[in-house]
Amino acid sequence: MIRYTTFAVAVGLTAISALLTIFWPYFWIAFVFFGFFALVGVHDVRQEGHAVLRNYPILGHLRWILEGIRPEIRQYLLESDHEKVPFSRDDRAIVYQRSKSAEDKRPFGTKVDVYAAGYSWITHSVLARTDVPWDTRVTIGNDQCKQPYAASIFNISAMSFGALSGNAIAALNKGAKMGGFAHDTGEGGISVHHRNGGDLIYEVGSGYFGCRDDKGNFSPENFAKQAANPQVKMIEVKLSQGAKPGHGGLLPAAKISEEIAEARGIAMGQDCISPAIHNKFGTPLEFINFLAELRELSGGKPVGFKLCVGHRREFMCMVKAMIETGTVPDFIVIDGKEGGTGAAPLEFANHIGMPLVEGLSFVVNTLIGAGLRDQIKIGAAGKLVTAYDLARIYALGADWVNSARGFMFSIGCIQAQACHTNHCPVGVTTQDKLRQRALNVDSKSKRVAGFHKNTLKAVAEIVGAAGLGSPFELQPKHLMVRQKSGETLSGAKIYLTMPPDALTDGVAVEESYQVPWNNARTESFRPFEGMESLLYN
Repeated sequence: MIRYTTFAVAVGLTAISALLTIFWPYFWIAFVFFGFFALVGVHDVRQEGHAVLRNYPILGHLRWILEGIRPEIRQYLLESDHEKVPFSRDDRAIVYQRSKSAEDKRPFGTKVDVYAAGYSWITHSVLARTDVPWDTRVTIGNDQCKQPYAASIFNISAMSFGALSGNAIAALNKGAKMGGFAHDTGEGGISVHHRNGGDLIYEVGSGYFGCRDDKGNFSPENFAKQAANPQVKMIEVKLSQGAKPGHGGLLPAAKISEEIAEARGIAMGQDCISPAIHNKFGTPLEFINFLAELRELSGGKPVGFKLCVGHRREFMCMVKAMIETGTVPDFIVIDGKEGGTGAAPLEFANHIGMPLVEGLSFVVNTLIGAGLRDQIKIGAAGKLVTAYDLARIYALGADWVNSARGFMFSIGCIQAQACHTNHCPVGVTTQDKLRQRALNVDSKSKRVAGFHKNTLKAVAEIVGAAGLGSPFELQPKHLMVRQKSGETLSGAKIYLTMPPDALTDGVAVEESYQVPWNNARTESFRPFEGMESLLYN
């Protein structure tokens, strides 16, 4: 009977309140109050959908209340300063401080366990430098490109209008203009909120939003119109994204506003589907030819693609197609599976796709081994917000870094993790007009620019401490990583360095590279009968 104690108390207090109302009329308030809980108890006992409520009427509702505020309880009361769930309190704090150009120093030494497995650091020099420029640029565009772009080495990663609010997009783009860096549109097309003067990387996804015909197929004419926008500096084809590689998406008709429909080139009143794969191409050769078509239609702007690495052989198929056709993209962006600003199925978020470090290392080495690395610039994205995050990825071979959640923090994201509910409490990831009002575009855009500027200044300090003159001089040998045994190893020993042209020249390299390279073909992404080994895909 203890399970029904709360219900019994509510019924009893309701009865007592009703009786006392005869003598003291003001007790009707207590009667209504306790009567409400008694009715809830009656409903709980009678319903058949939830066993907890049937056995613990009234009291069982606490389970859902506590589950609803569990993230907030953890974040504000229980979480340690460096517990990454998914971003630590320290990481968020450094973004907030740099966004506001506030004091970002820490007292009393590190809180990190420097003897734990996986701890890493950058070696410093006794000849530290103070003349390292923070506004470092990388020129994207090989000799097949007519309009190369001098990009910042730190830019805003892909986040679509629709996933983010109009005010959030406007603040990001205005901040990008202030700071002189690039803003990736995400696959949702170019909206009115993107038109605040900031440089754009136009992302073309499998839905071809903004460049599609009435049937949802790629439209060369519509793409050419989008690419002609002077704000658009580069074209990026999205093959997959870190949070859910190999998975499509759906935006329900109820969530599609006129602004979203205009940006995506879709009809109102219909679900908006992002297919899992592109229908414009199906083979490596067709894909590379598609990139060549986009380059031509855009007037020679830099063209590249983004992917979270999956089957290594498939990426090598693309590389072989580049060699065979002579068409070489200007850039490739590696999205680590730890990335992701939107919602994704749990299994995809946790267990599908290659993490950034492994994906970046694989792509860099493959391009070196194929003799194409000097023609293709490499961007990297995946949970990168601090200056050390950036410096580590530059050392592993990236030419520039994209950050999505870092810039979300800069415009006020508090990691409420309600992005998929349309109930974002700070107006970043919601289409609710009332909630969006909380995000002031003018003030937040200044914080976007501040985060970019102060983060790169911190990168310059790290590079200077290593005695180097540019982030491009960072190499794996500058990284030290503690192993599970307690031993520390140089990054030069941990990360493979491919000899130039080793794959194309047939020089003996690691089996994990040579076998998928031998199995890669340009006419199909599919494996063929008699593959050299079943151990490597």
